[in-house]
Amino acid sequence: MTTKQQIADFVAQRTVAVVGLSRSGQAFSNQVYAELKARGYRVFAVNPNADAIGGETCYHSVAALPEPPGAALFFTPPAQTEAAVREALAAGVQHLWLQQGAETPESVRAAQEREVNLVSGECIFMFLPPVRFPHKLHRWAWGALGKLPRQ
Repeated sequence: MTTKQQIADFVAQRTVAVVGLSRSGQAFSNQVYAELKARGYRVFAVNPNADAIGGETCYHSVAALPEPPGAALFFTPPAQTEAAVREALAAGVQHLWLQQGAETPESVRAAQEREVNLVSGECIFMFLPPVRFPHKLHRWAWGALGKLPRQ
């Protein structure tokens, strides 16, 4: 289970690889990418099938990035997540976030075996400070239901 500290440690990283950024430019991953940039993060787009997305350079793998990121945020299809996680781990990434829908038991196990900071099954927008509407409302509802990560 994810803890508040794991989330805090992830969002404290100022360089983030967004793995599985959508080529459409309209997906949730693209919204997160844009929001991270707007909040001052240095963000790298990673998609093995694109050289550029939305006018931004896109790298085919985490290993191809010009510098190691402090964190990697995954929006990959579940069938590709384990390989992407293992690649990020091989590149030395210590903070991983498997966005809801990307995680698989195998990808979680791969990260746990390496004992890195892992956030899984949570929505980044509910925790990226400052949390804004409608994500703030969603976070409040999850708190009221006792579903938020604990210490």
